[in-house]
Amino acid sequence: MATGDSSAGATGAAVTGTAFQASTRIGYMGPHGTFTEAALATQSDLSQAALMPLISVPEVLSALDDGAVDYGFVPVENAIEGAVNVTQDALAFDFDFLIQREVVVNVQLDLMALPGTATADDLSAIHTVMSFPVAIAQCRAFLHGRLPNAEIEAATSTALAARRIAEEQLAGVAAIASPTAAEIYGLETVVASVEDHRDNQTRFLLLAKNQVPPASGNDKTSIVVFQNQNEPGSLLGILMEFEARRLDLSRLESRPTRRGLGEYCFLLDFEGHISDEVVADCLRALKMKQRDVKFLGSFPAANGSSSSRERVTEEAWISSDDWLKSLRRLIR
Repeated sequence: MATGDSSAGATGAAVTGTAFQASTRIGYMGPHGTFTEAALATQSDLSQAALMPLISVPEVLSALDDGAVDYGFVPVENAIEGAVNVTQDALAFDFDFLIQREVVVNVQLDLMALPGTATADDLSAIHTVMSFPVAIAQCRAFLHGRLPNAEIEAATSTALAARRIAEEQLAGVAAIASPTAAEIYGLETVVASVEDHRDNQTRFLLLAKNQVPPASGNDKTSIVVFQNQNEPGSLLGILMEFEARRLDLSRLESRPTRRGLGEYCFLLDFEGHISDEVVADCLRALKMKQRDVKFLGSFPAANGSSSSRERVTEEAWISSDDWLKSLRRLIR
C-alpha cells in the first residue's frame, strides 16, 4: 500500500541496466486508485511501461507466472501490520520469482463514503466498513473507538472497496482507502488519516523471472532458509553465518512450512549482493548446513545510501581469501 500522494515519502532505486519500454507489461494490484498504483507512480521508469491493473495479489503473481505480464508489482510488508502474508508465502512456497527492487512509501488511509453519508463528528449512519484486510488491520484503534458496532467486510483491495460503494451506491457503507481513490470514484472523505500510527509505511516489490539486477553498491539479498528437522540450535546456526561475516540482517521472520504443525522456515533480508564474495560464501555455507535455501533475489535497497560496512566486509573477505590462497600454494 502507498500514500494517496504518489510522490510523497517514496524511496526506491532504479534497476541498473533495465530499460522499461512502452511494450513492457507490469501487472499490479488494481483497480485504479490502489496504493500499489500510487507506489508505481513514484518510479519514473516503471510508469513508462504498460501498466496492467489486476484484481488481487494472487492474480498478479499468476499473470507473471503464466507470462501474461513481464513484471509484477505487489505489497509485501507494512510498518504497522507486518508482512503481507499472501505475497510472502507465494514467494516462499508457490513461485520462483526474483526481486528486482523494493519501493517504500508513506501511507495515508482515509474513511470515505457516498457524499452526505456522515461527518467526522457523527458516524452513526455508517453500518459497514469495507477494505483490504491489511488496511483494516492498520486502523484497528480507530475502528474500535469510533465504529465499534460496524460490520467489517474484506475486499481484495482498498480501491475495489471504494469503487464498489460508488458503483452500487451502497448507503451506510464506508471504505478505508487512499485519498486518490476518493477522487477517482467520487466519494467523500469523512475522516482523513485513520491509520493508527502516522509514521505508517508500506514496502512493495517489483518481481520478474530469471534475472538478477547487477550490484548497485547499496543492495539487499533476500532468502528463505528451511531448517533441518529436529536439530537443536538451528536458528542460532543460521544467525552465526551472518555474524561471522559481519553481514547486517534487516529482516528475520518465521513462517510455517505447510508440512505440519511446528515446522517453520525463516525469511531473511540482509545487506549485500550475490555477486559479493562474502554474500556468496554465506549462502554457500547455509545451503550446505541447512535443509534448503531459496534465493529470492539481490536488489537495490530502498534507503538509497551506500553501506560503508558492507564495503569493508567485502574487502576483508577478499583479503582473507587471498591470504588463504597464498598458504594453499605452499602445498607440495
